[in-house]
Amino acid sequence: MIPLEIIITGASLLLIISIVASKASSRFGIPSLLLFLFIGMLFGSEGLGLIKFDSPVLAQYIGVVALVFILFFGGLETEWKSVRPILKHGILLSTLGVFVTAFSLGAFMVFVFGFSWLEGLLFGSIVSSTDAAAVFSVLRSKKLSLSGEVGPLLELESGSNDPMAVFMTIGFIGLITGKRSGYLEISAMFFLQMGVGVLLGYYFGKAIVYLINKIKLEYDGLYPVLTLSLILLAYALTSFSKGNGFMAVYIIGLVMGNSDLIQKRNLIHFHGGVAWLMQITMFLALGLLVSIKGIASVAGIGILVSLFLMFVARPIGVFSSLAFKGFYVAQQAFISWVGLRGSVPIILATFPLIAGVKNSEMMFNIVFFVVLTSALFQGTSIPFAAKFFRVDAPLKSRKRYPIEFEHTDDLNTRLVEFTVPYDSWMIGKAVSEIGLPQDSLITLIARNEDFIVPSGQTVLESGDVLLTLVNNNNLTEITDLFSKKD
Repeated sequence: MIPLEIIITGASLLLIISIVASKASSRFGIPSLLLFLFIGMLFGSEGLGLIKFDSPVLAQYIGVVALVFILFFGGLETEWKSVRPILKHGILLSTLGVFVTAFSLGAFMVFVFGFSWLEGLLFGSIVSSTDAAAVFSVLRSKKLSLSGEVGPLLELESGSNDPMAVFMTIGFIGLITGKRSGYLEISAMFFLQMGVGVLLGYYFGKAIVYLINKIKLEYDGLYPVLTLSLILLAYALTSFSKGNGFMAVYIIGLVMGNSDLIQKRNLIHFHGGVAWLMQITMFLALGLLVSIKGIASVAGIGILVSLFLMFVARPIGVFSSLAFKGFYVAQQAFISWVGLRGSVPIILATFPLIAGVKNSEMMFNIVFFVVLTSALFQGTSIPFAAKFFRVDAPLKSRKRYPIEFEHTDDLNTRLVEFTVPYDSWMIGKAVSEIGLPQDSLITLIARNEDFIVPSGQTVLESGDVLLTLVNNNNLTEITDLFSKKD
C-alpha cells in the first residue's frame, strides 16, 4: 500500500509541472495538451516508471467527469449573440460534418487496412470530434484572433460535436457487440438522445439560473459548490432519461452564460479553473495509460491515418457541410486544417477497450498517435495557417476594470459599457452636459490605458469607454443618446 503522503506529493508535483509547462506552451505556440500528455507518458510505467496506471475503466471515468465540466465551461463562455448568426452552420458542421469525416476515415480503414465496416466506422467515430480550445490558446499566445464568423463557428463546433462523436462511438460498439439491432435503432436513438439532451439542458439551465438568483446563500463560496453539484446531477438525470448528458451540460452552460446571474463573474472564474484542472488531470491520466511501445508499433499506420484525416477526411466533412453557406474557400480550408484532435478521441478509444471489441488495443494506440501528430503538426502551424488563408485579425484584449458589479434581483440596474464614437456629439462636452437620466451614473471612464473617476466637469473625448450604471427602464433612451452623431 502506497502511503497517502506519497500519493498527494506525486499528484501535486504532476499538477505543478503541468502548469509550468503550460506557460512554456503559450510562449512557443505549442498546444498545452501535447505537453500534458508527454508529462503523463514520462512519469508512466514505460517512462521513468514512477507511476503505474493501467486501468482503462478509471481513465474513462476520469475523462467523462472532466468532459462534463469542460463542456459546461465551453457553453458558459460562449456569447449567444456571436454564435446565433452561424447557428445552422455550426449544427451542420457538428453533425453532418462529424458523420462525413467518420465515414470517410472508416472507409479508408476498410479498404487500406482491412478493417470490417463496423470496425472502420467505429474508429472514424472515435477520432471525429475536434478541440477548438487548443486552437484559441495557440492564437492567444501569438496575439492573434480570427476574423469574421470563423472564430464563433469553430467555437460552436467544438462545443457541440463531442456529443455526436460519443453517440456514434457507443452506437457502433452496440452494433459490434450485438446490443443494438440495426441502423434504424441507432437513427431513432440519435434523435431521442440529442432532442432530450437539448430540451433538458435548456430547462435545467433555466432552473439553475432561477435557483441561484433566489436561494440567497449565506456564504459566497457555496455558489460554486452548488453549481458543481447541479451540473453533475443534470448530466446524470439526462443520461437516465435516455438523453445525451454531454449536450445537456453544454446547453446549461450556454443558458447560464447568457442570463443575468448573481455571482456570475465569480462563477466564471471558478469554473474556468475547474475546466483547466479537469483538462490537466484527464491528459495526465491518458498519458499514464498509454503504452509507448504500443504507439511505436503503429507509427507507420498512424502516419497514414493522420495524413488522410488532415488532408482528406476532415476537408470532405467541412466542405460538404459549409458548401453554399457563405464561407469563402479559404475560410473553409482554414477550418479544415485546424480540426485538432484533443482528449475526447482518446477517452472514446477506451470504450471499445472496455467492451472487448476486436482490434480495440490497436485502435487505442492509433488514436493516441493521431492526437499527438495532430497537436504537433496542425497545432504548431495555426498562426501560419491563419495568415496564409487570410483569416487572422489582431487580438482584442478585454478591458479589465478596477471595480465589479454583481446583478441582483433587488436592483433594476446594470453596468453597461458605452463607447464615444469619433463622430459623436458628446465630444468636448462635460459629463453634466450630456443629459443622462438622474437614475443613471457614469462610474468610470477608460481612456487609452488610464482610468478616470469622472465628475460633472469631466470633458469627454473620442474613444472614451464609459462604464455606466443604467436603470433598465432607461436603457433604450441612453443607448439612443450615445448613438447620436454630431
